[in-house]
Amino acid sequence: MSEIVQQLIDTSGFANLTFNNLFMIVLACFFLYLGIKKQYEPYLMIPISFGILLVNLPLANLMASGSDGTPGGLLYYLYQGTNLGIYPPLIFLCLGASTDFGPLLANPKTILLGGAAQFGIFAAFFLAVVLGMTPNEAASIGIIGGADGPTSIFLTTRLAPHLLSAIALAAYSYMALVPIIQPPIIRLLTTKKERQVQMKEARKVSQKEKIVFPIIVTIFVSLLVPSATTLIGMLMLGNLIRECKLVPKLTDALQNSLMYIVTILLGVTVGAKADGDIFLSVTTLKIIFLGLLAFCVGTAAGVLLGKVMYRLSGGKINPMIGAAGVSAVPMAARVVQNEGQKENPHNYLLMHAMGPNVAGVIGSAVAAGVLLAFFGR
Repeated sequence: MSEIVQQLIDTSGFANLTFNNLFMIVLACFFLYLGIKKQYEPYLMIPISFGILLVNLPLANLMASGSDGTPGGLLYYLYQGTNLGIYPPLIFLCLGASTDFGPLLANPKTILLGGAAQFGIFAAFFLAVVLGMTPNEAASIGIIGGADGPTSIFLTTRLAPHLLSAIALAAYSYMALVPIIQPPIIRLLTTKKERQVQMKEARKVSQKEKIVFPIIVTIFVSLLVPSATTLIGMLMLGNLIRECKLVPKLTDALQNSLMYIVTILLGVTVGAKADGDIFLSVTTLKIIFLGLLAFCVGTAAGVLLGKVMYRLSGGKINPMIGAAGVSAVPMAARVVQNEGQKENPHNYLLMHAMGPNVAGVIGSAVAAGVLLAFFGR
């Protein structure tokens, strides 16, 4: 009887619990707290955190490959959708069906603000190389500056899959912290007079423009940066489905059921790559630092270009909308709206900020395509 009890103890998770396992389990519970109690990106923070929890439970073998002839773990098979780059483009398909590019079409020059905000990606890339990272690792870290989780995951699975969990968590954490990170940068770089600028109501965009736009963007971007076609193509297909108004059930499915299904699969499998032995390293600290730097530089670059446009327009453009050039849709645009309201209760900047905000989605996908073209295998 004692042998049976001893065997039960020896084969239990308690007997095989390492310090790394314990640390990661505590970390997973902390992230669950942030997702549930603090509501930091709960749709992704909760599944990612639970994936971290599951993969660090000793002997559960949920990420076992089954290479020895035994069946693999559940999360190993689900992870193939992430590993093969299937889930992120599907997220872009759903995102396209949820996005209104009208504000961008109403004021096309705001696409420059979306482009300027991508500067943080390349600033972090060069600094990462200086800090000893490989070009592939540096590119994967830099893309965090685009504040676009699916793009970060898509690029990392192709260039530096061993960094996937740390980069995904950094990317989504900074997206969730947009309302905390961006306001100080905006206030530092703008004057009270600039923040009080009221912008005129944008022109009404015709349905024909909205239908033609995704087709033209797909053709142009794909010819210019072929490696960006996967993300841009899915984004614009989703948007075309939305704007043609002919298949409302498809639009509804993309905006709701498919979006949530893919999100939970992506979140759990990304979290399942957060093995303690890999996650607890100096490299992870570098990723956290460089990701924050990339995000801050991207925000600052957008605001600074906004100040240039403010001067060139004779004070008609509020430079704060440049902060929305990062592709954290629509959180960054809401931050601009809130900051504008603080300075001037009659200031309504949300729709003006949505122009550079959706341009940032395109910009981050193009930036990922450029990096993939240079460093992809």
